[in-house]
Amino acid sequence: MNPTLTRTWSAILFDLDGTITDSAPAITSSLARTFAALGRPVPSDAALLAYVGPPMLAAFREYAGMTPDEATEALAVYRADYKGASSLDTAVYPGIAGLLERIYAMGIPLALATSKPERSAIDILEHFGLDKYFTVVVGASESETRSAKADIVAEALRRLEASGASITAPVMVGDRSYDAEGAAANGVPTIMVEWGYGSPAEAAAATATVYSVDQLAKLLLG
Repeated sequence: MNPTLTRTWSAILFDLDGTITDSAPAITSSLARTFAALGRPVPSDAALLAYVGPPMLAAFREYAGMTPDEATEALAVYRADYKGASSLDTAVYPGIAGLLERIYAMGIPLALATSKPERSAIDILEHFGLDKYFTVVVGASESETRSAKADIVAEALRRLEASGASITAPVMVGDRSYDAEGAAANGVPTIMVEWGYGSPAEAAAATATVYSVDQLAKLLLG
């Protein structure tokens, strides 16, 4: 943890999977069904974990070696499977709901910036009663024209500014290198959480790393 990062933030952006929610069981189960439906070998549980975090279309191409057309077909099958009750087979990490409530009570604008489809992200936040804490929720577009984390962070900042929030000193909270790299592309520092799905090597892309919600609260709220 880098104690020099402690400051007053004008806005805080949170990733969803691996940061707010432990959603790997739902995602990997749906992915396993997707590979089976496509007649492809189902990767191991460990291999499927790599898909949790990055844009899914890119993940199919990178990890499964799919062509663009094959990845588009796989994404359609996955999205049809991963909805409703399937997407809600997840849990909020202990202490996160309380931290979001504290941030909201202090009047610091919150944005969700996730590679998950925006509608799915909204449904999950509403399911756990967390939607009331967020000023804006930004996810991947249905067409995947907005799926790269840099584009999602940029859109979150745009919507925050449009809402009247200051974006002079924003910070990103995430668990994968994609979060840090996407935030950095927009000039935003990232605090990496160790309870998510990233590897220790991915933390090198972050400005600071925390291993507990208490540590995160200290860096966000002082």
